[in-house]
Amino acid sequence: MTKEQNDYINYRLQRATETLNDARLLAENERWNSSINRLYSCFYAVSALLYSQSIEARTHKGVRIKFMGEFIKAGVFDKDFGKLFSDLFDWRQEGDYSDFISFDKDLTIPLIYKSEEFITLIKAFLKSNETLTLTVL
Repeated sequence: MTKEQNDYINYRLQRATETLNDARLLAENERWNSSINRLYSCFYAVSALLYSQSIEARTHKGVRIKFMGEFIKAGVFDKDFGKLFSDLFDWRQEGDYSDFISFDKDLTIPLIYKSEEFITLIKAFLKSNETLTLTVL
């Protein structure tokens, strides 16, 4: 893996971590809809994962499809993480483009922990790849 490829993967993982932290801050201020929106931080980690395997996706939907096919259906990651990623994608869309959507604490708080677990799992998978030097853990 080249330095540029490694840097890009680390950049995406850093974005995932920062955006997850944003979701936490928003939840602390009871901004549930905005927190759910930022929990889609998993997108950055999944895009880093796909990139590390030379899997190309040009859209958010493409990232979801490729992740499901290459990692969930193949059994690399538990199907619960596939459901989480799909749900976060859908809820982000609903929160941004639908009227009268109201997320709450009971939904949001557990999702923060699940999203953190998901991102950590992807980082661990990437770290196990000996050709990659992760700076974000």
